[in-house]
Amino acid sequence: MIEFKQVTKKYDEKIALNNLDLTIEKGEILGLIGHNGAGKSTTIKILVNIINQTSGEVLIDGKNIHDDLVWSKKQIGYVADSPDLFLRLTAQEYWDFVACAYELSEKDKNAQLTPLIELFDLTDYRYDIIDSFSHGMRQKVFIIGALLSNPNIWVLDEPMTGLDPQSSYDLKEMMKQHAKEGNIVIFSTHVLQVAEQLCDKIAILKKGELIYHGTLEELKEQTPEESLEDIYLQMAGREKVAKAKVEAVKVETQADGETVVEEVEVITEIDHQVEESHCCGCCSHEQAEDETKSEEANEKPSLTDTNRESEASHHPTNSETVGEHDEK
Repeated sequence: MIEFKQVTKKYDEKIALNNLDLTIEKGEILGLIGHNGAGKSTTIKILVNIINQTSGEVLIDGKNIHDDLVWSKKQIGYVADSPDLFLRLTAQEYWDFVACAYELSEKDKNAQLTPLIELFDLTDYRYDIIDSFSHGMRQKVFIIGALLSNPNIWVLDEPMTGLDPQSSYDLKEMMKQHAKEGNIVIFSTHVLQVAEQLCDKIAILKKGELIYHGTLEELKEQTPEESLEDIYLQMAGREKVAKAKVEAVKVETQADGETVVEEVEVITEIDHQVEESHCCGCCSHEQAEDETKSEEANEKPSLTDTNRESEASHHPTNSETVGEHDEK
C-alpha cells in the first residue's frame, strides 16, 4: 500500500502540490488525471525520490520512503515522462546498467529481459545507440528497464506516448496482469479512454489540489447522462467567468429648463462564458513543475535516473560504442 499524507510541494511561494492525502491499495491500478501543471508529475517524482516534498510524508507498506532510500527505490519501477535519457548508451548497455543498480544476477536479468525484448520487438536493435531510436523505440527501452527488476510498484508517467498500437496494447495487458497479481500500478495520462479501460480508481488533480479520488463508476453515477469527458471538464476544465455586454444608451435629463441628451454605457446582458484564454489557469504550477528539472541536479537520483555526468565519465562515446559493436 502507498500512502500520501498531507504532502505539499512548494517552490518559493508557488504551490505545486497542496496537502495531498491519497491511498493506493495493493492490486489497484490508479490513473492520475489532470491538465498540464496540475501536479501529476510532481506527485510521481516525490514518490520515486527524484524531488523531496516540502512537508508531509509518503509511506510504502507503512514505511517512510526516506527511512531507507535504497529499499524504497527497489520497490519501484519508474518510467519518466521523457525518454531522452542515456542517449549515448546502447539499449543493452542501459539494461545492463539497470540490472547492476538493482543487483540482479545474470540469470535473473536474462530471465526478465529476453521475453520483454521479444514482446516489444527490440531484439534486432539491442546493440544500437539509444540516440538513433525514434521516440517510441526509446520509450520501449525505458519501459523494459523499469520492469527489468520485476518491482512490486510500477510508476509510469505518460507511458503510452509514442508507442505503436501493438506495444500500447501489450503494455496495458501487462499492467492489468501486474495488478491482478496483487501489485500496484500508478500511471498518469491525458487520454480519458485509456483511464476508462484500465483504472480501478482515478485521482483528478487541479492546480495542485486533489479534487476527486474514487472509481469511474462512482464518478459517472453523479451525472449519469453525461460522458466522462464532459464530467472531467466540468471538474477540472477552464472556469466560467461572467462577461457583461455593455451598450451605449441615450438618456434625457433636464438642466436649467432645457432638455439635455447624454450617452451613457449600461450593462444590458450578463453571459457566463468559458474564458477565451488557452491557459487552463495552471500557469504558475506548470512553471513550478518545470523548475523541478533544475532542482533534480541537487536531489538524490533514483536508481534508474542518475545524472548525465556519471554517464559521460563511465561509458564510451557514440563512435567508440559503434566501433565495438561493428567488431562484434
